[in-house]
Amino acid sequence: MGQSPAPTLHTHAYWLDQLGPPPATEQSLPTRCDVLVVGSGYTGLSAAIEAARGGREVVVIDAGVIGHGCSTRNGGQISTSIKPSLAKLTARFGAERARAIRGEGEKALQWIGDFIEGEGFDCDFRRVGRFHAAHTPEHYETLVRDAETMRRDEGIDSFVVPRAEQHSEMATDAYFGGVVFTRHCSVHPGKLHRGYVQTAQNAGATLVGQCAATGIEKTATGFRLTTQRGQITCRDLVLATNGYTGNLVPWLQRRVIPIGSYIIATEELPTALVDELFPKDRIASDTCKVIYYYRASPDRKRILFGGRVSASETDAAVSGPRLYHDMCRIFPQLRSYGLSHSWTGTVAYSFDELAHTGQRDGIHYAMNYCGSGVSMAGYLGMRIGQKILGKPEGQTALDGLPNPTRPFYRGKPWFLPAAVSYYRWLDARQWKRALAA
Repeated sequence: MGQSPAPTLHTHAYWLDQLGPPPATEQSLPTRCDVLVVGSGYTGLSAAIEAARGGREVVVIDAGVIGHGCSTRNGGQISTSIKPSLAKLTARFGAERARAIRGEGEKALQWIGDFIEGEGFDCDFRRVGRFHAAHTPEHYETLVRDAETMRRDEGIDSFVVPRAEQHSEMATDAYFGGVVFTRHCSVHPGKLHRGYVQTAQNAGATLVGQCAATGIEKTATGFRLTTQRGQITCRDLVLATNGYTGNLVPWLQRRVIPIGSYIIATEELPTALVDELFPKDRIASDTCKVIYYYRASPDRKRILFGGRVSASETDAAVSGPRLYHDMCRIFPQLRSYGLSHSWTGTVAYSFDELAHTGQRDGIHYAMNYCGSGVSMAGYLGMRIGQKILGKPEGQTALDGLPNPTRPFYRGKPWFLPAAVSYYRWLDARQWKRALAA
């Protein structure tokens, strides 16, 4: 056992170690198809599955290997995905639209479980519940009030855990109680993505990796894309690139805020220690502005711990020791154990904290999952597939929402370092004052 991150720290996602060889993909790009999907994460593959099962000839391309983005790098936590509260959305859109938007998050959570179970995916999907921890007493009181409001107004099931009972959920004294949201789930994101890949291929979709799209041209019958493997024409085009959205469609790039998220995995731990830290196998997060999220691995041999560790983007070799320090502040029991993995992925935020989907110049898109997209990404991808097939149920309450940007913003969040620095300072100050009180 080491006292710090191991010198041979792996900088690929821990999830990849549990996967066998990837399914074979095509080496050449077809010259035409009915539906072309750019992006091979949950969104793109879900759209491909729906369209292919509806009889469309579908091609999925990706700038990297299939699934190289955040769909195989996330923390495997599944929530309702909609961040703004019902009250905030009501103030912006009115009561009816606000309730419909919040309802899409509930639909996405229900859909992902039904989809996984219906397709028979072997991806360690579990309905474990989330412990959302308060990092100050004031945040605890706010959590309790908000949870009661959501139970009363939206039927969202939860229960309160005061600090005196916190160890029944998570063995730490760093927080001041919290709330358990009983319907939230965990999953092995790498196995989940592998299930999407195999299902898309079984449905007849063609997958082509290392095929970056470099240009789009509108044609009389659809679109012509130029890629590093040649040109391809299609009738329907789907952009499903989320945090990896470039300048292919500048309008979308100006509405995506790419943010690096960083995760570590400990070396294998004694069973008794994992049982002590996470006795009910919950997923967990906290109320910090720069949020931490953590859980036991599906085999309950390691702890996975994620968050933001620096104002500007950094690499996994740098983020690993910093996350390790933060993890041990919350769980001092882990100071005698080292790390095996440290990795990063890029999520996409929006300026209004909402996911966005719809069409721009005839191009279908869904993105901006704001760090909570495991269920919403696949759900909105499925809805895009339904739209392509002409099914009315493809429409969602997220379609047609204003999709804001900011003056002079071109896809590089120059404002992020200052914001992260301030919020990290604020979180640390609040935490220290609360623990000293």
